[in-house]
Amino acid sequence: MVRTIEITLPHYGRGYHLVTREIFTRLPELPQAGVLHLFIKHTSAALTINENADPDVRRDFASFFDRAVPDGAPYFRHICEGDDDMSAHIKASLLGPSLTIPIRNGRPDLGTWQGIYLCEFRNDGGVCHIAATIVE
Repeated sequence: MVRTIEITLPHYGRGYHLVTREIFTRLPELPQAGVLHLFIKHTSAALTINENADPDVRRDFASFFDRAVPDGAPYFRHICEGDDDMSAHIKASLLGPSLTIPIRNGRPDLGTWQGIYLCEFRNDGGVCHIAATIVE
């Protein structure tokens, strides 16, 4: 059996936001075993799983990606929506739009220190829509 629902998360500013609880509380009852697939429907934001305890992880993400792909780089041509436009698209492609998480005992089977991050790369990104597909 396959079910897909859409989860809408509120507007977040630019940054790396732990949204594990927000996503999991919006899911329907999960099967005892299966797969949860999450897909963010945006070209300037991404989803990733990483360490969820130390806030320095978020700051280090920002430091790394802002240095690797700076806003307003002179070699970007696609800047019609501002200096953060093309850099956001590249960062989103590097991290990716989707996650696949095993379901075990009716729950997403993340590791002890793992959390889901919404990575918003635009200064004013808007609400986020995530398609959640549950495969039993």
